[in-house]
Formats: sequence, structure tokens, C-alpha cells
Amino acid sequence: MTHYFIQAFIYLLAAVIAVPLAKRFGLGSVLGYLVAGVVIGPTLGLVGQETDTIQHFAEFGVVMMLFLVGMELDPKSLWAMRVRLLGLGGLQVVLSASAGGLIGWALGSAWQTSLAVGLILSLSSTAIVLQTLNEKGLAGTEGGRSAFSILLFQDMAVIPILALIPLLALSGIDGGASQSGHDVDLVSSLPGWAHALVVVGAIGLVIGAGYFLGPWLFRFVVRSGLREVFTASALMLVIGIAALMSLVNLSPALGAFLAGVVLANSEFKHELEANIEPFKGLLLGLFFMTVGAGIDFDVLVSEWMAVVLLGLGVIAVKGLVLVALAFAFGIRGSNGWLLTLSLAQAGEFGFVLLTYSRQNSVIGAELAELLNLVVAFSMFVTPLLFIVFDRVVLPRYRVDKQTREADEFNEESPVIVAGAGRFGQIVCRLLRANDVPLVALDLELSQIENARRIHIKSFFGDASRGDLLDRAGIDQARLLVVAIDDLDRAVQMVQHVKRFHPNVWVLARAFDRGHGYRLREAGADDVVSETYHSALELGSHALTALGTHPLRAKKLAWSFVQNEDAHDAELFEAWKEIEGNQRISRRYGELFMRLEEALSKAMDEQEGEPQKEDVPVWSAPMEALEPEARTAYESKRSAD
Repeated sequence: MTHYFIQAFIYLLAAVIAVPLAKRFGLGSVLGYLVAGVVIGPTLGLVGQETDTIQHFAEFGVVMMLFLVGMELDPKSLWAMRVRLLGLGGLQVVLSASAGGLIGWALGSAWQTSLAVGLILSLSSTAIVLQTLNEKGLAGTEGGRSAFSILLFQDMAVIPILALIPLLALSGIDGGASQSGHDVDLVSSLPGWAHALVVVGAIGLVIGAGYFLGPWLFRFVVRSGLREVFTASALMLVIGIAALMSLVNLSPALGAFLAGVVLANSEFKHELEANIEPFKGLLLGLFFMTVGAGIDFDVLVSEWMAVVLLGLGVIAVKGLVLVALAFAFGIRGSNGWLLTLSLAQAGEFGFVLLTYSRQNSVIGAELAELLNLVVAFSMFVTPLLFIVFDRVVLPRYRVDKQTREADEFNEESPVIVAGAGRFGQIVCRLLRANDVPLVALDLELSQIENARRIHIKSFFGDASRGDLLDRAGIDQARLLVVAIDDLDRAVQMVQHVKRFHPNVWVLARAFDRGHGYRLREAGADDVVSETYHSALELGSHALTALGTHPLRAKKLAWSFVQNEDAHDAELFEAWKEIEGNQRISRRYGELFMRLEEALSKAMDEQEGEPQKEDVPVWSAPMEALEPEARTAYESKRSAD
């Protein structure tokens, strides 16, 4: 037991040190994990024979990644980008895989092995490319959007590739890797027709359970009020689907992907993503570390020339394909080069598919070891390709800074409304009536259901969580409306957003004056008290009920607002004393008395002359009265 604790500590220590350093030097977290694995594995020898066992466990991170990819597939957005998705993405995978397969076949490999290698090397690194595009502010450019479309198609293509690989098995190849995830299955002894029925039934069960039982399960769990139980249910869902797929001898990633697609439009989407994301990230990081730790330095030393040539060959072939596609789809100038240089490498799914190909006797152990090094080499070169783009391509095309900023701006980014209750729903309805795209988040399941009944795009989730806001698209959002009931969480949310996303305009609802000042201190751009304007409206109605003309009542209310606004800075400073002493200060009370006196004086000045004692203070000016009201008023004065 002590040995496993030490091994776990070594892996985590290496990740904690290497990944922040890699990100600081612009290399990305994936390369950081790979470097950490190389250091603790073949370099220092701190981890040993348990690497393969840990790698099988860490592959579950890939299952979680496919689940999250499935949840991102909103049919409407996919249809909007269908040309780039199917055209660019489909052609890139087909052409790159065909080129790689033909080259492998020409070098003497079996066509099954060559096809598998071509498909594996056609995939690029989603983790490295998207992270780098976001860090450099290039995600909103034409080249960045095109790269995203291709990466999305590649992630989707992993599913059919996983299904195809077992069909390419060769009897003469010993993969040299133990089967994982298929030790026990229910179909090995069944005839072909029964096997097919069981597989179809399992897929149907996943889709049906996700559509009908999933929402019911999550509603049941949410009513318990325990967040850890919701996290447990999310993990249970993914693990259960992976186990079911393994029992029928299918890829666990396939089942997780299907479940993600089914739940893509669920109100629990963002909360599920926020709960699974940390586990996915940690397990994927562990997987990359085991890949680095499993690199055979003997093979690297003896075959370094082949590794370098093959790695550069992969980059060159994929680069030529991408250049041709950029030209065919009209992606010109620096955007075409960005598309080409960002996707020319092999990706993290290559490690997964190589392991899977070894297990299914499609690729031999020796070739798989060599290709592992090739994939890792191409990923290590990717940051250098982005440096070439920054220092060579951009200066050549003299990209104007203002033009780049305009390209990065996304007008269709949604407004995020945190809180879908009585206050937030009114905001949502007003925005929706003006065709403003938005997404609402709330922890009250009943509020979410009510909002969805009136066709407001809303999801269950704790909007005060930074990871959930990230999943909801805070990076692309232009506006955040904070309308949650919890005072402290509202302040914490504003602090988080203004710290990590300072360009997002934050509108916040305040419970009272003190809460409004706290929100202002936290960085809110605009604060509105939930009762302030309704109280003013009611106050003006009170004056009208006492005999004041409605126009004068409105004028009094407006003067009240102007007077407070003029002394807002003094009120804010006085409030700070209250917060410090936890009791109302003398200065605060005196200030409010002076405000009332100033308001009364201002109203007298607006009338032009002081009111007479026999005229009620709430009486309207004569010029504002209707003729009938003026006659009645003059008759009353004569009688008096």
C-alpha cells in the first residue's frame, strides 16, 4: 500500500511542478504532462512497471472527454457551421488519412496497418491548439474558427475510428499489450445475429436511458440539496455507460459520446460539465504522463533519425493538405497560414488509438512504440510552429491591429443571466423580445422549468462557480446579469468575473443599499436595487392618494433620485463606517436628514415661490392641472 501512495505522490508532484512551468513558457498543459512523464519515467526511473496499469485506469479520462464532446454538439450550432464542419473537417481527415495510408502501404506495410496509421496521424491536438488559440487571441479569426471546425470533426471522427480498428485486425500481429476494458463480456459466446442484437440493444438502452431516465434521476438528486451527490450521479452515469459498452465488447468512449449527445440539450448540461471537467482533466493529465513515462529511450536513441524524419513528414503532409483546403475554401493570407500551422501536428487521441490498435492486433508493438515517439515529437514542435506564425507570417502580411481586434470580436456571444427567478425572468424576456441571445443559470429546479416553459434558454447550475461560468461561455460573453438571491454569492461572483474576465460588463441586482455598495466594491459596472424603483413608484402613488397631482408626484420622485445621486459619494463613505463598526454611525443618520432637507428646498425652488400654509405640500402647480381640476381647486380656495 505504501508503494502505491509513493507512486501517486510522484505523479502528482511532477504534474504540479511541470505543468505550471510549461504553461508559463507557452508550451501548454499537455506538453507539460508529457515532459513530467518523461522526467519521472525513463529519465529518473522513479516510476516503474505500474505505468501500464495506471495508463489503463487513466484512459477513463478519454471516455470523459468524449462524453463532454458529445454534450457540446448542439444541433442548431452544428447546422450553422455544417459547411466548415463537414467540408473542411471531413476532407482534412479523409485526405490526410489517405495520404498517410498510401505512404505506409508504399513502404511495405499491410493495408490494414497503413490505413490505421493514416487515420491515427490525421488527427490533431485539440488540447494544444484550442488552448494556444485562446491564449493568443486568435480563436475569433477566420483561421481560428476554421481550425475549431476541423478539430470538432476530428473529435467526432474518433468514434467511427474506434469502431473500425477491430475490423482491421491481423492474425500475424502480436500487439504486445494486454486487453483492457474487455476482460469480461456478454457476447463472446453468442452467434453473430445475437451479438448484433445485443449491441443494438445496448446502444438503444444508452440513448433511451439518457433521454428519459437521465432528467428524472438528476431532478431526484437535485431535490436532496447535496452537491456531492450530484457529482456522484454524474460519475455514476459515465462509469455505468462505460461498463455497459465494455460488457458488449464496444468502445466505452462510444457509449459516453452517445450519452453526451442525448444530454446536450438538458437543463443539467452545464452543471454536468462543471462536475465532470476536473476528473476528466486530472485523468487525461495522468494519461499523458503515463505516455511520457512509457517512452522507451532505447528506441528513441536507436531510432532518433526515423522519429525526426517521420515527425517532420507528418507535419509536411498534413500541412500540404491544409494549404490545399485553405485555398479551396477561400481562406487567404495569414488566416490560411494559421489554419495550416496550427493543425499540422498529430494529437493526443493518437496515443489512445495506438494503444487500442495494439490491443486489437492492428499495429505491432515495435511500430506502436515508434509512432508514439512520432506523435509526441510533432506535439513538441507545435509551439515552434505558432512562434513561426507570430514572427514570420504576421509581419509579412502586415496585419493591422484594429482589424485583428475586430475579427476577434464575436457579436453573437450570449448574455449570461445568473438567476432565473422573478427578477431574472423579466430581464430574460426583455432581452429575448429584442432578439438578444442569452443563457440563464439557476440552482432552483422549479425556476429552470418555469423559464423553459416560456422558451427561455436556461440550465440548472450554480452560477457562482467559476468553472460553471467557463462552461457557460463567460469568455465569449459580453454581458453578465447577476440576479441571484444569495447576497454573498452574488458579491463573490462579481469579484471572480471582474478578476478573470475584466472585459465582461457586469450588471448586478442589489438586495439593499449596503449590498449595492458591496457589489460596487467588487467591481460591478452597474448596480440596481431590486426594491428601489418599485418603492419610488409606490411612494409616488402614495402622494397621489393624498391629493398630489400625478405629474407632481412623478416630479417629486425624480427629484428624490437626483438628490441621492448627487450625494452618492458621501453616502458610500458613510456606509463604509457602518460596515466597519457593524452599527449605524451618527454621520450616516445626519447625512440622511440633510438629504431630506435638501430635497424639500429643491422642490420649493422648482415651484418658484414657497408654498402658503393653507396649501397642502402635496398640491400640484396650477399649470399642471386639468381644467376641471383647476376649477374645482379654485372653488375650494374661494370657499375657504
